[in-house]
Amino acid sequence: MWPSVKKQFSRQIVRADIVKKMIECGIRVADDLRLYVGDVEVDYSAVARAVNVDRRVVKQTVKQIKGNRFLNGLFSNLAPIGSSLVPVASKLGYSAIVIEADPRKSGVIAAVAGVLAKHDLVIRQALADDPDMVPEAKMTLVVEGSLSGKAMEELNDLKLVKSIKILK
Repeated sequence: MWPSVKKQFSRQIVRADIVKKMIECGIRVADDLRLYVGDVEVDYSAVARAVNVDRRVVKQTVKQIKGNRFLNGLFSNLAPIGSSLVPVASKLGYSAIVIEADPRKSGVIAAVAGVLAKHDLVIRQALADDPDMVPEAKMTLVVEGSLSGKAMEELNDLKLVKSIKILK
């Protein structure tokens, strides 16, 4: 998705930054040019501060989005993915595992999930970076309980996995 969107703003780097932030946050553009995260309205100034640009540039970007069939179809339907449990995992008795693997290879999630299931660990949340938007894309899993040494060893032995890190 990102390469197609970025192409629309190839000569407008600041607007590409605005659009990237909108995608990251799941900001939707309504027919009346208002911005929303879910059902919460977000003003142009808030987006401008997040990207460090003038709010008028955000407004012009939104107008450009509405005037482009492809962009309008995308941004009129965006939705946020919800809250990440990673920062509060330990408070909930969960573990957060960061997995570095080739994000363009198939089977990473399946292989990791198989090892975790074998050790009776339940995945509560899976978050994966988009490799087109994040240069060092990683996958983060929040699992119930703690990983045993044996589970860590088996995860590290997976051919698809480059590295595993447990967040505290």
